[in-house]
Amino acid sequence: MEYNILDGKATAAAIRAEIKQEVEDILKNGGRRPSLTAILVGDNPASCTYVANKEKACADAGFTSEVKRFSSEISEEELLDEVRKINADDSVDGLIVQLPLPKHIDEKKVIETISPSKDVDGFHPISAGKMMVGEDTFLPATPMGITTLLKRYGVKTSGKHCVVLGRSNIVGRPISNMLSQKGEPGDCTVTICHSRTKDIETFTRSADIIIAAIGIPHFVKADMVKEGAVIVDVGINSIPDATRKSGYRLVGDVDFENVAPKCSYITPVPGGVGPMTIASLMINTLKAYKKRF
Repeated sequence: MEYNILDGKATAAAIRAEIKQEVEDILKNGGRRPSLTAILVGDNPASCTYVANKEKACADAGFTSEVKRFSSEISEEELLDEVRKINADDSVDGLIVQLPLPKHIDEKKVIETISPSKDVDGFHPISAGKMMVGEDTFLPATPMGITTLLKRYGVKTSGKHCVVLGRSNIVGRPISNMLSQKGEPGDCTVTICHSRTKDIETFTRSADIIIAAIGIPHFVKADMVKEGAVIVDVGINSIPDATRKSGYRLVGDVDFENVAPKCSYITPVPGGVGPMTIASLMINTLKAYKKRF
């Protein structure tokens, strides 16, 4: 079967260009640039890479951005104070705290301290609650990236059976909720599978759409997928590869090489959902700016 690539890299670039044009219009009308601040605690290599990518995306979109870097020794109260300072800073529209945080810091407490009006990651319980009941809010960046990609490629979701692999608060649960709501993309019949689900294959084989966010390299095999399925691979896993200078390569939760020929659409890893997550953050930051002016 001839499959189509859901190209997150190209779609994200198009979104950044659209936002940049909108920012230029704002500046012409006497407004200021939208502004995003990120808090980075410690020197986790993956977190440092993510934050650098977000900085670059802000520059591409015409935003101002700042990264506040702190030692992993920072106390929970000191970090909460930094969050409160940024909440009170009128020159900042969006605030993200890069996860994971060191073990001595309660992530839940930090997320709940972020002002809902600046919660461009969409993780605050108020944002999550509004999403749950279908009210306008900041949607979490990765699920929003997925639905934006499906919409831009004209992938029909209404009446389809969608199987979501994974139940995290960052991807699995919110995307399940978003795709079950009325509208396009939406109106799906959604099944959530996870590590305790028995015979996962029986669910995936009946799926029109599979969203793989389970965190296991090449978990989804060709015999688990029906012909013509749409596959969205959220996984980013490092596996050893002696042919690479780094000694490893990135792969998704889907065995792309063998699964792709059975699909109508599939996302690559890298270059699929990842760039869309950052593009969604840009959309949310612009939205936060507009709500204030």
